[in-house]
Amino acid sequence: MLADYGIPDRTLNGTELDDLAVLAAGIDKVPFATVMLEQQSGRFLHANAPFKDGWHRVSARPDARDLANLVDPDDRPALALMFEQAASFPGVPAAAVQLRVPLADGTIKWALASCSLGPASKGAENPAAIVQLADISPQKRAEDDIAAREIRWNSALVSSVSGVWDHHYAVGQKYYSPTWRLIRGMSADDPLPPTKDAWIKLLHPDDVEFTLHAMERQEAGDPEFQMFQYRERHADGHWIWIECRGACIERAPDGRPLRVVGTDTDVTARKQAEHGRAQMSRRLEMALSISGVGVYEADMVSGEVYWDERMYEMYGLDPSAPVSVGRTWESFLHADDRPRVLASVASNTQQNRRYWDQYRIVLKSGEERVIRSCFMSFVDTDGHLKMVGANWDITKDVTLQQELERARLLAEARNRELETARVDIEHNAMHDYLTGLPNRRYLDDVLMRQAHRCAVDGGSLAVLHIDLDGFKQINDTLGHNAGDAILRHAALVLKDSARADEFVARIGGDEFVLVTPAVGGARKLSSLADRIIRQLRKPVLHEGRECRFGASIGIAWSQGTEIDAKQLLLNADMALYRAKNAGRNRHEFYSPDTHQEIVRAKRTADDILLGLEEGQFLPAYQLQFDARTLDVCGAETLARWQHPQHGLLTPEHFLSTAEDIDAVAMIDAIILDHALKDFARWRASGVPVPKISANVSYRRLLDPTLLRKLTRKNIAAGTLSFELLESTFLDDCGEDVMRTLEQLKRLGIEIEIDDFGSGHASIVSLLRLNPSALKIDRQLVKQLPESAGQRRLARSIVEIGKSLNIKVIAEGVETMAHASILKELGCDVLQGFALAKPMPFEEVGPFIRAQSWRQACC
Repeated sequence: MLADYGIPDRTLNGTELDDLAVLAAGIDKVPFATVMLEQQSGRFLHANAPFKDGWHRVSARPDARDLANLVDPDDRPALALMFEQAASFPGVPAAAVQLRVPLADGTIKWALASCSLGPASKGAENPAAIVQLADISPQKRAEDDIAAREIRWNSALVSSVSGVWDHHYAVGQKYYSPTWRLIRGMSADDPLPPTKDAWIKLLHPDDVEFTLHAMERQEAGDPEFQMFQYRERHADGHWIWIECRGACIERAPDGRPLRVVGTDTDVTARKQAEHGRAQMSRRLEMALSISGVGVYEADMVSGEVYWDERMYEMYGLDPSAPVSVGRTWESFLHADDRPRVLASVASNTQQNRRYWDQYRIVLKSGEERVIRSCFMSFVDTDGHLKMVGANWDITKDVTLQQELERARLLAEARNRELETARVDIEHNAMHDYLTGLPNRRYLDDVLMRQAHRCAVDGGSLAVLHIDLDGFKQINDTLGHNAGDAILRHAALVLKDSARADEFVARIGGDEFVLVTPAVGGARKLSSLADRIIRQLRKPVLHEGRECRFGASIGIAWSQGTEIDAKQLLLNADMALYRAKNAGRNRHEFYSPDTHQEIVRAKRTADDILLGLEEGQFLPAYQLQFDARTLDVCGAETLARWQHPQHGLLTPEHFLSTAEDIDAVAMIDAIILDHALKDFARWRASGVPVPKISANVSYRRLLDPTLLRKLTRKNIAAGTLSFELLESTFLDDCGEDVMRTLEQLKRLGIEIEIDDFGSGHASIVSLLRLNPSALKIDRQLVKQLPESAGQRRLARSIVEIGKSLNIKVIAEGVETMAHASILKELGCDVLQGFALAKPMPFEEVGPFIRAQSWRQACC
């Protein structure tokens, strides 16, 4: 060891030295801290200046006489081991050990100690040990710093829950930390995706393109993509958000990335929180927008003010207009409110508390608004006094409150009037507004009280249910004013007919009820009903026109405890139904048979409605003949009901019920549609039927869609005529119906008057309607062979027709005698069983071709 420092011989200044002296002289020349020790005891034998100055004197034990006491006690075993190794292998340096030497200033100095055995001194059995110390404190501090940094880095990674990844493309290695795996739900043993394509399948479909582009830009060193976020599927199946931070730390000469490292962080919770905050912000914004609240913040130090868009809208300002403390808001305050409001704001700003106020503002347009304001002041983190608040435009609310207040005052002022009106309202609630009679509600109350009285005293009670006959026709033809006049007249007649102990009510439409004690039984009640009918049948003059109507009355009566008020009224209603079906202008008493009639009528009504749905109503045709030539000149369309149980029914079996349920117009429409189709088939097959006629009800002519429907059918002019009843259409024909009839004529549809001679039509009405034909009522035709008077009446009708250029048709021609007389009277057309009975479509063609009616005449 000493030879390395140029100690070649055993002399010192020409003096021969022993081995230890030579060794000590050599130690002094060594520049490193070197000490010679006694091998057994470790006692210092000799030390050079670097050892003394650099280790011994500055140590915490400058009095130490051996190396063991100089080093840290924990390092003494390592020191002993080094000595042991040196003794075991003489001539071979022992392995160096690191020793700590505590210094006097409290610090530690690290030494790298190496040991070898020297020569023994004279007379000594054991050689001396040579120990050299190298100061490695700087290296140890560097190592400790590196270790500390590594600990801090690992702790930071663990605490940040970030997974580390390292793509070392140069050596073909990729590293992923346990946290990186944990983020994705993977254990340490779970295999990684084998290929990039397999990993891409784990990406959210919406993020694939962006992620690949971001990775490429990150490896290229683009600072915009040093951090990016994407979604990846967790091992459990749900999506997680990954925040990837990375950078290329090593590149090839051509710029290719050789090593890219970075971290992945699970930011799913943060993204969800951001989404929640966004939702909360959106809900708050929507709530503010819906409520119309304007929000502001003012910095009282800098003078800066923030207004949201509703504040600008509320104050009528352009959003680009500057807003500042002390000028903008204050300029809008109403002159009368400004001093109070500004003083309140200043006072409450100083007191640092929430404050509410209400004031008026005046917009630049001059519009005045009322504002409700709430604000609170606070000191922000920058030390500035700030104010945050909200405004509401409550102009409409204030206006409403003012209006309500005025309404309240007005209500109080009218309190006396309302009290008077209350009495009127109570009266109106129990009376019919048109006639002034008690209404159904009042009637029910009276019936209940009267029934209770009869149950107590054993008296009797009768109900007369009165319905006006012909009222509907008057109302439809002359209008509602005429109808109202008739109802008032009927109410007056009934009141005049009633005694003091009798009660009269109008229960709806043209229906009235008279309640009377049934004193005298059925005979008295019958006499009362007849008297009412006679009074109601008297003509009524309305606006210069004479109106005629009648009445049907249903009577039900009972006595004592057996009276059920509701059932008594129902029984009278059923009796009324029987009276109307029996011919009207009459009265009927309720009996159990009446109930059965109602049930049958209800069943018939239901059957009619079902028959309309299932197409059970069909036409039959009765041919009409020229009175002179007996050629077929037309066919009247007649309604027939092919009932599934009762067979083929004529109108007398169902017409009355059909009128009650307003089904006549529907039946007319169905029959007409069939007839037009049959007429077209006759023409196509050459059957010589020049025209057809069909009955039409008054209500059908009021249908606003009738003309449009007929126009679409393209009916040839002169091939169709509508038959109208004289009793319905002459004298009482309204203007609406007259306009409809004129439009029908313009469509080429002729108008005929049916049953002429059975009513009270005037020549003026006939001229006003201007029909193409008159049909003599069959009751006049029936008695022609026996009655000269009837023949004179028939001749008069024919002469009226000819004078007005109106064709005359005779129906009810039952015998050839009828045909002969009517021909002599000048009648134009004949129709009746003597010539042809009503027949279905299929029989018309063969009948006409057979010409059998001519054989009968001959």
